[in-house]
Amino acid sequence: MIMRFITLFFLTLFFALPAQAHEVHAGGGFISGFNHPVLGFDHMLAMICVGILSTKLGGKAIWTVPAVFVLFMLCGGIIGLLSLPIPLVEFGIAVSVLLLGLALAIDKRLPQWLVMAFVATFAIFHGHAHGVEMPQLAEPALYVLGFICGTSAIHVVGVLLGIAMQNKDPRNRFVRSSGGVIAIVGGYLLLSV
Repeated sequence: MIMRFITLFFLTLFFALPAQAHEVHAGGGFISGFNHPVLGFDHMLAMICVGILSTKLGGKAIWTVPAVFVLFMLCGGIIGLLSLPIPLVEFGIAVSVLLLGLALAIDKRLPQWLVMAFVATFAIFHGHAHGVEMPQLAEPALYVLGFICGTSAIHVVGVLLGIAMQNKDPRNRFVRSSGGVIAIVGGYLLLSV
């Protein structure tokens, strides 16, 4: 039953149209911030990968890897809020989907420090995309809280999917296949930038 849900989840992600996650909204608060990562196709895929990847590492990485993402995403958001430019933000986000998908697809345990370094770097791009929107918002503090909660919720879903997939498929065939599909989507996003 759980494998059918996971398969349906990833098929839905694969056939969904990419959301316009980086358009500037006229106003908003918590819900706008929460919706940004949840409805942004590229953000959602990257954060799901971070959650699943953390379960591949196991132990404390299950919470430290997503926490590093959230912390550096917040730093990227502050950089965007201060209107400090980061070159190629959309390119960086697309590359994050591609490389995080590949990290799931390869059948090798990556060192935790390397995963955390990549996650931190990618999170800055994702955070910057959030941050450049904040000055136009009526309630920026609530928006920040919303995008942190939205991001964290997606990480939790990724962790739960990762745990469920490892329990049902100890050889990680489904995790690798899912990572391959996500990497292909990342490649498509990269070509679209």
